[in-house]
Amino acid sequence: MDALDPTKEPPADWEPGPDDVVDAEILADPKWEDLQDGFGIVVADLESSLDDPVRMYLREIGRVPLLTAEEEVRLAQLMERGKAERLKAEHLKVLPNRRYIEEGEEAQRRLTEANLRLVVSVAKKYIGRGMNLLDLIQEGNIGLIRAVEKFDYTKGYKFSTYATWWIRQAITRAIADQARTIRIPVHMVETINRLIRISRRLLQDLGREPTSEEIAEQMEISAEKVREIIKVSQEPVSLETPIGEEDDSHLGDFLEDHTALAPADAASHQLLKEQVEDVLDSLTERERKVLQLRFGLDDGRSRTLEEVGKEFHVTRERIRQIEAKALRKLRHPSRSRKLKDYLD
Repeated sequence: MDALDPTKEPPADWEPGPDDVVDAEILADPKWEDLQDGFGIVVADLESSLDDPVRMYLREIGRVPLLTAEEEVRLAQLMERGKAERLKAEHLKVLPNRRYIEEGEEAQRRLTEANLRLVVSVAKKYIGRGMNLLDLIQEGNIGLIRAVEKFDYTKGYKFSTYATWWIRQAITRAIADQARTIRIPVHMVETINRLIRISRRLLQDLGREPTSEEIAEQMEISAEKVREIIKVSQEPVSLETPIGEEDDSHLGDFLEDHTALAPADAASHQLLKEQVEDVLDSLTERERKVLQLRFGLDDGRSRTLEEVGKEFHVTRERIRQIEAKALRKLRHPSRSRKLKDYLD
């Protein structure tokens, strides 16, 4: 995966949108407050599809206490003081105040660990996009670490709101780089994700699948562009995909082979092949071999007079004479009538 750009921040005019504001979901919803059993309802909803290591991870991070807004600011201040102390020591070539640095590192660890469940809340929305939940969480954690390093508490945003931007960026970049058989640009992955979110919201509002025109109106793009995005978002499907409960059939078994001959044509082709072989058997061995090479009757590749001449160690003119003689023999009624029925 391409590394996250450490200099890249949310756009200067960035304001939290519906996809960034997660505080209510994380902090107010009872399912997140019930920490005695890990993630409570959230874990219960996912458990049927989780491996044991993932389930254990979710329960472990669910025991970490959440932070209040005031605690987040305090931790950010300690981190800032620790960084400033380290920079001052490096610049002035003096010994740093170890307490400030250690408190800053501890604050960074606490802010990170207290928000690991935030990564899960974002990552689970990307399930089914080509990466398993554990990989999505790992990539999201990279974004969380970057958010902790870049967080500016003086701007007034809740940390979880700011961190969501970085987590989503890390996950969508990973999906673009790793998840898809055919790689698509990161910005297109983000556009696809936006289309999916709008489609789901419209489905809830309308009680039916939204049309391309309805999605286009919400995204402020053309309906044709929506259809293009949907087409790009479709993943290739392997012909080896198991079909049925027994997994003894594959998708490719049910697809029509347009290159295959129809049964009647296949039978006719086989009969013609047998008749051609029968007619060629009436020629001398050299004549038969020359025609087979010149017309590619065995392997489908026609040879030139010069190539056949090298095969028999004679001149190309001699091969032309042998070929002409063999074709005259085939035109004799005793031989040609066997093949006439196949010329229609």
